[in-house]
Amino acid sequence: MCHLEPTKRIFVVCLGISIMVCSLIYLSVDVPTEPKSREECRPFAPQCKPFLVGYNSGLRWRRQNCQVEHYITNNSLDCSKLIMGFNFITAPLSKEEKDYPLAFILTIHKELEVFIRLLRAIYMPQNVYCIHVDAKAPLEYKVSVQKLASCFDNVFVASRSETVTYAGYSRLQADLNCMGELVRSKIRWRKVLNLCGQDFPIMSNLELVRYMQSEEWKDKNMTPGVKQPPKFSSRTRMQHIEMVDNSVRRSGRTKDPPPRRMQVYFGTAYYALTREFVKFVLTSQVAQELLMWSRDTYSPDEHFWVTLNHIKEAPGSYLTGGWGGSIRAIKWSDQEGTSHDGCKGRYVRDICVYGTDDLPWILKSAAMFANKFESGTHPEALDCLEQWHRIKVLKQATVPIDPTWLLAIPYSNSTDMQNY
Repeated sequence: MCHLEPTKRIFVVCLGISIMVCSLIYLSVDVPTEPKSREECRPFAPQCKPFLVGYNSGLRWRRQNCQVEHYITNNSLDCSKLIMGFNFITAPLSKEEKDYPLAFILTIHKELEVFIRLLRAIYMPQNVYCIHVDAKAPLEYKVSVQKLASCFDNVFVASRSETVTYAGYSRLQADLNCMGELVRSKIRWRKVLNLCGQDFPIMSNLELVRYMQSEEWKDKNMTPGVKQPPKFSSRTRMQHIEMVDNSVRRSGRTKDPPPRRMQVYFGTAYYALTREFVKFVLTSQVAQELLMWSRDTYSPDEHFWVTLNHIKEAPGSYLTGGWGGSIRAIKWSDQEGTSHDGCKGRYVRDICVYGTDDLPWILKSAAMFANKFESGTHPEALDCLEQWHRIKVLKQATVPIDPTWLLAIPYSNSTDMQNY
């Protein structure tokens, strides 16, 4: 036994050295951990400079917290960290806004990142938000939206989901599903506006509130449209059917005339409606008759709201409204050279997906919202507009600004921005 002691000592020493060396090697290697909550953000495109405060005088803006979609889809959810990390505004920015809460209906099916940034832009704690997620959206998408909504008392996902078909009745039904739940909300909202997931605001919440209460629109519904032009009469004169392949096809059968000899109007699918009008839509016999008749028409959301808004007994009706109401800034391909100077991004279904060079035209618009944006193509356009919008929102605030509400951090190469 005495002859084995030196050998044992050498073995123990060698084993200890080996453990130390292995530990050093392990510690020197980057070990995969949980996905980082932050990543290096895209710098603002040069075209953003005219729209960012102080940029030309040396002030720069560094975007932060860019992994919006990645965080929700990959991490266990910590709502307090999400609300702060995603820069959601957590207090009413003025008494004026607090006293006039709005409701929003958002119908979505894709572009999760764009939707989250849209919700962040329009979110205020005094408002209420109903999200309709298309029934055919991927399960992961639905789960992510539900997780996000669960972090807010005033955001919810519609309990009934439609398989939405472009130009089909299902698109109209999606809004009605949300309306049915919004009228039961504890938040006493004054008007409801509907959006799709690729919209983005131009007006601040304060500007929306003031626009809703302006002399022209106070207690009135905003449903831009006119008497149905002859070239669109086949939409309601002929029967249309939603197919299983998510298309709408004409059956060849002629429909009966509209109920009660109503004059059919044609307009946009987007609106700003009073709470009383929404109750009228959901409960009145005349509205239900028009709804039933509209089920097999083409794109009924483009005639249903505006037609009802031209009925005298409808609360907030606007019989002479015409195309009044600046709801959307859209570049239609057939209006190139007349109402706009062309799409600097790309056209999809004759609508411009905006690029950064479209920003000057957007910001000159008097509209409430711009449509449309994509995260995969020309993402810099949304980066610029989002930052421009948040700067405006915070400049209009009458309460102290929480630093977590900043989407980008200001800095300067020549001056100390600590006290900015």
